[in-house]
Amino acid sequence: MTALLDVQHLAKAYNGVPAVRGVSFTLARGELLALIGPNGAGKSTCFNMLNGQIKPDAGAVRLDGRDVTGLKPSQMFRLGAGRTFQITATFGSMSVRENVQVAMLSRMGALSRLWGVPSVDADALLDLVGMKQQAQRPAAELAYGDLKRLELAVALAGEPLMLLMDEPTAGMAPKERAELMALTARLARERSLGVLFTEHDMDVVFEHADRLMVLSRGELIAEGSPAQVRRDPQVRAVYLGEGRAYAAEAAS
Repeated sequence: MTALLDVQHLAKAYNGVPAVRGVSFTLARGELLALIGPNGAGKSTCFNMLNGQIKPDAGAVRLDGRDVTGLKPSQMFRLGAGRTFQITATFGSMSVRENVQVAMLSRMGALSRLWGVPSVDADALLDLVGMKQQAQRPAAELAYGDLKRLELAVALAGEPLMLLMDEPTAGMAPKERAELMALTARLARERSLGVLFTEHDMDVVFEHADRLMVLSRGELIAEGSPAQVRRDPQVRAVYLGEGRAYAAEAAS
């Protein structure tokens, strides 16, 4: 089966200093793939190249068989790449429903019209993420966990083939983390979405990821199932100074 996302030899340097070095991987439909690594490993740079925020120096990105290397975020959005951010990106002055409606209209290319803007129903998506009861509340009034759910609904409004989730559970309580990732996993299976996410919480990673990739100094040093990555001696060495709790768990 053709991979949903196919990344080959992706590379980026800043002022001659490599941030990502020849990274290659694939993402399948319905798969949750975690990209982990210590601070400064190149995770954000890699994510931003996939989303179109940064143009790679070398390499190729194919989404659903199409070459999308270097396309802008707006183009990636319309081709099926949804994105959530570590710091939530919603319109605080708009209601929960309006935030999702704007994303739906953007997907339809209707936001730039002066007239003839179609009406869109966001309630099904809000119900899907457990936010329908708060549809009329301004986003600025939401608790942080609810903001994360809203951001997921906004991403889904673009009818994505793939979700790129940057620290999806950052700042959330443990129960909220588990619920959000369980919801994401269910949506990935039901909608055949490919989900690539970064995460510092190793409990979240090992409980929900189907497969893991580990970056260190811009290079992919390990890839495999959670069990395989736990046992990898190079991964354990990389994390010794960055996350002793994880290293101790991986060594057990």
